[in-house]
Amino acid sequence: MRFLILSDGRMGHLNQSIAFAKHANATYEIVPVIFTCKLSKILSYLFDFLHIYSTVLFKLDKPLLQKFDAIISAGSSTYYANKTLSRIYGFKSITMMLPKGYRYDFDVIFAQTHDNPPIQKNIISLPANMSFTQPQGLFLPLKPSIGIIIGGNNAVFTMDAVKLKTQLDSIAKKFKDYDIALTTSPRTPLHIEKLLEEYHFAYTVIFSHQKINPIADFLHHCKTIFITMDSTSMISEAISYGNASVEILPLNDAKDNKFYAMVENLEKEEFLHIFDGDIARKNKKIDFSAYRQEALL
Repeated sequence: MRFLILSDGRMGHLNQSIAFAKHANATYEIVPVIFTCKLSKILSYLFDFLHIYSTVLFKLDKPLLQKFDAIISAGSSTYYANKTLSRIYGFKSITMMLPKGYRYDFDVIFAQTHDNPPIQKNIISLPANMSFTQPQGLFLPLKPSIGIIIGGNNAVFTMDAVKLKTQLDSIAKKFKDYDIALTTSPRTPLHIEKLLEEYHFAYTVIFSHQKINPIADFLHHCKTIFITMDSTSMISEAISYGNASVEILPLNDAKDNKFYAMVENLEKEEFLHIFDGDIARKNKKIDFSAYRQEALL
């Protein structure tokens, strides 16, 4: 089985498509796609509504020279191209997120529960973003350990150094006999990085200095994982691999957003716990590979 993955350049979107391909044991080719101009994206919604599909609205980074079983994509800049190419070449069309603004007539749509997807035969509801985790041997603790994963600012959250320091101090006190491993993300702001460097944990990755991703190794080895609430992809990974309990670090009091909605749903299902000073030992895991067969029928 061979998949064409359309990429909008956002790793959080691309990784979901790659995850499905890996769960499906498929080979895949990644092809970047962009609209030809800003007007093209606007027109794509209208064209889709009118059932008009044309390659003039977008361009691929390279030509399609092989046959594929399906086109996989995530992100609003990929959906129109996905539909158009699937119609031209006869490939199955699969999206990894609810394609808001477009008609929901793809062959398969994976939709996160917090997006409140409609009930349709072609829509498969997921409690989180699909992910595929594989340790890389970057973190090999010599004693019991916990992991801390720090994200960064986004459209909803702005990281508060004072609040984060209070959380970190509480964690360090509770786990004083453990090795503490910490990693940041590409979005972590400079002032937060400076705060984290003050702690001298057993293992620390500051992404701006060392561009590696040890998250899979944290999940493989650590007893408990703490993750800031800003990243649906990091949280999705944590609830789908390993045996670690998952604690989510709130960034502020905002609750009317997709991040909190997702975390709240996952807490109700006992996949994780929103950190409130206590540790709840929630480590239920979702098996994303179980959705493979349903999507490929």
